[in-house]
Amino acid sequence: MRVVTINVNGIRAAARKGFYQWMLRQRADLVCLQETRAQVHQLADRIFWPRNYHACFHDAAKKGYSGVAIYSRHKPDRVIEGLGWPDVDAEGRYLEVQFGTLSVVSLYMHSGSSSEERQQRKFEMMARFMPHLRELRRRRREYIICGDWNIAHKRIDLKNWRGNLKNSGFLPEERAWMDQLFGAAGYADAFRRVDSREEQYTWWSNRGRAWEKNVGWRIDYQVVTPAMAERVKRASIYKKTRFSDHAPLIVDYDYSIEPRGEYSRFVDPA
Repeated sequence: MRVVTINVNGIRAAARKGFYQWMLRQRADLVCLQETRAQVHQLADRIFWPRNYHACFHDAAKKGYSGVAIYSRHKPDRVIEGLGWPDVDAEGRYLEVQFGTLSVVSLYMHSGSSSEERQQRKFEMMARFMPHLRELRRRRREYIICGDWNIAHKRIDLKNWRGNLKNSGFLPEERAWMDQLFGAAGYADAFRRVDSREEQYTWWSNRGRAWEKNVGWRIDYQVVTPAMAERVKRASIYKKTRFSDHAPLIVDYDYSIEPRGEYSRFVDPA
């Protein structure tokens, strides 16, 4: 089972850069997108509704902002849009699809880089989300939580760690929260299960030739329950073509989803 996650930084912009042609060549079972920056009624082009995939969207109320999506080869048993928290759900940050006892989530965690106010919103989200993550672990389900978590966990996960110790995304409080996620909360970092190398990044600033120099951050993850961690076979970050300021994170699992329904067909969202 191949699972791909990417913050597309605008689904329509990514489409113009060839993302969907690349996506179809991957033959992924699930593709999780974040920061779609569009609402379903704006996605009238057939490219956004590829054959042989079911498409699920959870849009932000504000046009051109946030939003998450999941494409799946198999019809989900259930789709959960949002966390039931009106302020977070209005920003389109959480989408879950279920197949039997497996849940796959597309998550777009808050960024705090634009202002102190946004950083406080991020801290609030972290405080609320951790109990939710702990509750998920008590259920008889396996989880793959894909997305842009907007935190680099360890020094190995960003190029200039010394210069970012006081910056959003690498603050001590954020890193301690990730320690808890991958510690007491009982989750695992799927990528690090099979790749411990340095300079493996998923996001690069558009400033200062960061992409060219590989001055990046690893802030996109597939966070998994222990049983799924044992099933990780391969992981890679695709960097040959740039569709966004983030790169696709690809993880292959020794797991299969039983077919449960017909593939979706294009439906004009208008």
